[in-house]
This record gives sequence, C-alpha cells and structure tokens, in this order.
Amino acid sequence: GRPKISRRPPWEGGITWKKDKNNLPFVASSCQGDGASLWWPCKDHMYDEPDSMLISVNVPSNLMDVSNGRLRSVVRLKNNTTTYNWFVANPINNYGVNINIADYTHFSEVFNGEKGRLNCDYYVLKENLDKAKIQFKQAPMMLSAFEYWFGPYPFYEDGYKLVEAPYLGMEHQSSVTYGNGYKNGYRGVDQSGSGWGDKFDFIIIHESGHEWFANSITYEDVADMWIHESFINYSESLYVEYFYGKDAATEYVLGTRRNIRNDRPITGMYNVNSSGSGDMYSKGGNMLHNIRQIIDDDEKWRSILRGLNKDFYHQVVKGSQIEEYLTGKVGINLKPVFDQYLRDIRIPVFEYFVKDGKLTYRWNNCVQGFNMPLRIYVSGERKDIVPTSRFSTIDLETDKPEIKVDPDYYVGTLNMTGK
Repeated sequence: GRPKISRRPPWEGGITWKKDKNNLPFVASSCQGDGASLWWPCKDHMYDEPDSMLISVNVPSNLMDVSNGRLRSVVRLKNNTTTYNWFVANPINNYGVNINIADYTHFSEVFNGEKGRLNCDYYVLKENLDKAKIQFKQAPMMLSAFEYWFGPYPFYEDGYKLVEAPYLGMEHQSSVTYGNGYKNGYRGVDQSGSGWGDKFDFIIIHESGHEWFANSITYEDVADMWIHESFINYSESLYVEYFYGKDAATEYVLGTRRNIRNDRPITGMYNVNSSGSGDMYSKGGNMLHNIRQIIDDDEKWRSILRGLNKDFYHQVVKGSQIEEYLTGKVGINLKPVFDQYLRDIRIPVFEYFVKDGKLTYRWNNCVQGFNMPLRIYVSGERKDIVPTSRFSTIDLETDKPEIKVDPDYYVGTLNMTGK
C-alpha cells in the first residue's frame, strides 16, 4: 500500500523517508498520538497489549531492518531481498512497535544490571559509527542511574537498543530511536538554561527513560499522558542527581520552569483520544518535585519510584491509579495537589503578611480545598506549615522577620502589604 508519510516526525505519525550520504534509503516509522493502525493492522487503543509479538520486515538485501525485541532470524530470498524476523517476548504498546530500515552498522556491549546481564545493541549509519561509539557511552550511564531510581530495566528478555533514525527520536520499546545529531542537550541546547542539560544527550536519557514510564507502565487513555511525560521529565533531573548531586538536579528542575505555559490543563479529555497541555513535561515534573518536598525523605521518595515500577510492572493504568498510589505511599491526601497541577492552569499563590510579631497566611489562586504543605524560612529558620484557603496565624520570635518560600515548590508568593 501507500503508508502515510509523516510531515513532522515524531509529532505527526507516519513513515519518514530519507536518504543517507550514499543515497541509500533511510526509513523509519513513528506513530504516537495518531495511532499505529496508520501503518500496521492492530486493535488501535492503549488499553490492551499483545503479550508478545513477531515482527517480520522484508527489505532489499543491501539494507537492514531493526525492530523491537531480539533478532530471531535473517532469511535471504532469491529476489535479492532479505526478511528480518524480530521477536518481542514482553507485552508491548501499539505505538511502541517500529521499523527502522537503513544501511546500518552494529556494535554492542553488555550491561551488568540488577537482573543480570543486559544486551545493549546499537545500530547507526556507517558514516556516524565513530561519533556513536563516543556518544552512546551515555547509554550504560543512563541504565545505572535509572535502575537506581526506578528499579531493574523492564525488558531484559528483549534487550536494549539505540537505533539511529531520520528524525529526533522516540521511545519505541527495546528499540529506542535516536536522531539528536550526536550532541548533548536537546539538539545541542540545554532546555533548562541551568547548564546541567549540557552534560547529557537529551534524547538518549529522556527517550530511554520511557522504557520504565510509557513502555512498562502505560497510560490507558492519552488524556493521562502525564504518567509518561511528567515522570520522565523529572527523570532528567534524577539522572543529573545521580552523577552530579542533588544541588545540580535542583538547579536543573527549577530551570525547566521557563518552559511552562499554563495554557491548558495537563490532563486531556477522556475517551476521545485527546491529550492535554505540553505542560505535562516541565510542569508535571515540577509537580513531582513538589511531592518530593512534601515527603522530605529522599530514600522514601526513591522507594516510591521503585515501588511504582514493581507494582505496575508491564501494566496499562489509569491516571487515578497512579494518583491513589502516591497518596497511599506519601500518607496524606494528594488529590488537591493533583487537582491543582494536573486539572487547573493557575499557579497557587502563598499570600502572607506580618503584624505585631505574627505571621498570617493562606493559599489563594487555587482549587477548592487546596492544602499543600509548604516549607518556608523565617529569618533563615525553617518552618513547615500547612496553609489552606482560610487565613492562619502563627507567632514569630521577631517583629521584623524575613519570609522566604522554599524555591523547590512551584508556587507564587505575595506579601500582602506590598513590601
């Protein structure tokens, strides 16, 4: 047939047709959002996944196909074509299935991970082999960091692959596609503006992180796409933290706030294949950073992230399930927090004034019932408070305190006296 050509991959689904430097075909699929049925027949909804899959692709014999899972066989035919048979031993979401066709060269290594030896295979255009051998050293670094934070890589049976593609990249399960130009940052740019985004290749880290949140834990409805993107936006800062420390990670995640638009709710409309705002990335990541501050226990936070990946391993989930899980593990009702940051566009404002040695404060510009705990500093001394939309008052030890809200919280601050 004539499969749809993607005009803006990977944001618009279809097949991308390009040529390499030797004028040989360089072809790849991408279809998140538009649906996998635009190029292969399937039950095109995220709520169900096949438990395994055989993917057979026939190409001219001077080319190679790379798809998901492990290469089971290569069958050379008399008509100068070759069929590559790839087998996926785990459940796979439909948009995660992919084909990549080019005159590839291959190199590999073994990562010694939490579940043993993980095969890591890399397929790149021949002219980029030397650059790939340097840039792809970040792949085992990514695996080390994310196994620490999230638990074992979810697809040991299928291996891990990075595959060069003729577009930016995508989180295809066990066949992560890469087209970031062998540069750190996002096309060479640190999207956080903090300087830390220059320390890693955005596509290798971000798209590979989706093996945990997207390919193992998968949204049932695209309206809950924040399950994929908020956690993996935050995973970028977790990667920074693993290698460069917590202060560096904080600078990174706070820097991503410059990308927040507060234009639409993060959650979309349910049951009509409608996603929410692109704020599911940076705003969603900062929401998770807020929750980490509420917990105020880094080991507990890590255990929750690992618990998510253990308890929802290879499952298709609703957003409400993830919200309820976090509420249960944190130990306080987080529904107002999720209502504020996922389903509203306002930034909650901490309003306060000081009079006669007393601090009076409340939440404003917020959803009904918003009562997120907050850390403030009074003349440098930490205080943990739980504002509501009603005014509360506490006594201070000084008449002229300096009030500062911990910047780790994504909130606004207003001194009601105008000072």
